[in-house]
Amino acid sequence: MLVTMNKPPANAIDTEFSYELFRAFRLLEDEDDIRVAVLIGGENRKRIFSAGWDLKAVARGDGRDAEKGFDLGPGGIGGLPEFFERTKPVIAAVNGAAVGGGFELAMAADIIVASEGAYFSLPEMQRGFLPDGGAVQRLHRLVPYNVAVDLMLTGRRMSALEAKHWGFVRDVVPPDRILDHALEIARDIAAAAPLVVRALKQFMRATAHLSAEAAHEISKQAWIGKSGLHHYERMLASKDFDEGAIAFAEKRQARFTGH
Repeated sequence: MLVTMNKPPANAIDTEFSYELFRAFRLLEDEDDIRVAVLIGGENRKRIFSAGWDLKAVARGDGRDAEKGFDLGPGGIGGLPEFFERTKPVIAAVNGAAVGGGFELAMAADIIVASEGAYFSLPEMQRGFLPDGGAVQRLHRLVPYNVAVDLMLTGRRMSALEAKHWGFVRDVVPPDRILDHALEIARDIAAAAPLVVRALKQFMRATAHLSAEAAHEISKQAWIGKSGLHHYERMLASKDFDEGAIAFAEKRQARFTGH
C-alpha cells in the first residue's frame, strides 16, 4: 500500500491530517490483503517529506483540547508514532526535508530510506517546546544518545548520509529512485509469510524491554500457546508454518496464504 502525503505546500500536519493518516495505517493493519505500506511525501517543488506539526494551526488554537493538549489523533502525530499495536511494517521514503513532527513520523517507521539531499531536523526547542511527539521518547534508542541530544538541543540538520552512518537510514538513493527503491523493499517484505511478519513485529515490541533470557522464555511459551502473543501463536499453528519447509524440500517457491 502506498500512502502519499499530499498537503501543499509542505505536508504540515494538523489534527485533521493526522487523523487521515491514522485511518490509512489502520486500514493497513485491518486488511489481510495489505501486507506493508510505503509512506512518502507528495510531489512538490521544495521536495519536502513533511514540515511536521502545523505551527499556524497551533497559533490559531486548532485541535487544542482542554484536558489533553493538542489532539493528535489515536496514532499520535501523523497517525504512526503512538500506533503501538501495529503489526505490519511501514517503510518511510523520505524524499526531502523531514522536520519536527515529520522527523518523528519517519522515526516511527520500521525501515527508512532517504533521497540524496534529504535531511532531518528537530527545531522544536528553538520554538519553545519539546519534540515530544516521538523524538524524546524514541530517538536515543535509534542513534547514539549524545547524537540524539545534540539534534534536539541544537535543532541542526542531519543529512541523509549522516543518518545512514548512524544506522537510522537504511539506504540513500537519487531522488528519482526513492519511490521505486522503497517499493522494491516492500515487495521483498510482502514475499514473506504474512503471519511471520506480524509475529515478528508483535514479539519484538513485547520483548524490547526484556533480557535475552526472558525473551527466550516467551518464545518457549508461544510454542505451548501461553505467551499471550496472538500473532506469534497463530503463526506457529498455521499451514504457512509448514509450507516453507515443504516448499524447500520440493525445491519450489513457497505459496503463503496467511493461514
